[in-house]
Amino acid sequence: MCNDTDRYCNLEGKGVCSCDSHLSRFIEPRLLLLLREKESYGYELIQGINDFPFSDVSLDPGAVYRSLRSMEKEGLISSKWNTKGTGPAKRNYRVTREGEERLFAWVVSLKKRKKAIEKFIAAYGKQDRK
Repeated sequence: MCNDTDRYCNLEGKGVCSCDSHLSRFIEPRLLLLLREKESYGYELIQGINDFPFSDVSLDPGAVYRSLRSMEKEGLISSKWNTKGTGPAKRNYRVTREGEERLFAWVVSLKKRKKAIEKFIAAYGKQDRK
């Protein structure tokens, strides 16, 4: 696996693995999965999304909030303000029927990609043994 000293996976000496650079995304499916489980608010979602890492790169909280706004505009999630309890009001998000359908599509797509990745790794393994 990549590490900070691997000369093949170190981008510009910043300790960021180029192999993982595109995997840190997948914000939308991870948020939909979390919201499918239960209604939640931004900070809690940020904590939860880090429980499903696709790389060692931490997600920018701003990217999560931008994704939430975008997903709400698309009708994948809805939100309402929760003013109960102590402390500031929190915007609670929940997944919609459209969001459930999108999550299903993500799962189908990821299963296909998983097969393709496994095939790629197997082909590499065969070449490596030659």
